[in-house]
Amino acid sequence: MDWQALRLSLELAVVTLGVLLPSGLLLARWLARTTFAGKAFIEALVVLPLVLPPTVMGYYLLVTLGAGSPLGGWLLAHFHIQLTFHFSGLVIASVLFNIPFMVQPIQRAFEAIPANLSEAAAVSGLHPWQTFWRVELPLAWPGILSAMVLTFVHTLGEFGVVLMVGGSIPGETQTIAIAIYDRVQAFDLASAHAMSGFLLVMSLLAVAFPFFMTARLTRR
Repeated sequence: MDWQALRLSLELAVVTLGVLLPSGLLLARWLARTTFAGKAFIEALVVLPLVLPPTVMGYYLLVTLGAGSPLGGWLLAHFHIQLTFHFSGLVIASVLFNIPFMVQPIQRAFEAIPANLSEAAAVSGLHPWQTFWRVELPLAWPGILSAMVLTFVHTLGEFGVVLMVGGSIPGETQTIAIAIYDRVQAFDLASAHAMSGFLLVMSLLAVAFPFFMTARLTRR
């Protein structure tokens, strides 16, 4: 087991979750409760990472954030910030690629809440922010939990975008998915099997967790 690669993957998943949860929650709530002319286009942009090959997104991120690009060159020259082949670049790539996994389940959860509940809360004197926290958020909690788990697990297993943007630098950008690939390339099948099995069991338990919690909340 490559514990260093596992630790890096867990750190990436936690940071991605921390960045995406508040922004994804607000975006999902906005999409669920508002109607405007360009809504379909925004929703298409949200879903795009699901259908776009990871190497395509990785390539454009590499071109956009690399030291030879205007943005990457400016950040490197003025702030000594390197995005590509660095953990910070992995975070940017992971956040962008996980947007649909965070936003869509939460949006569907908010859409399932009857609008008359919010209206009743307003009539009862609750401020819109209080309605969000005390009425909508608890009802949308199963969808929020599912989004968090999907984002976390998907980050652990992401390969294409991470490899394109970060490469395979041990301790810096080599996640557990890339470490498995490197072990297979080196014909170290025992290590690849151990890491793959660990990731499989961990992902299964993580995906089963929201189903267990939702069933428990439903019984209550």
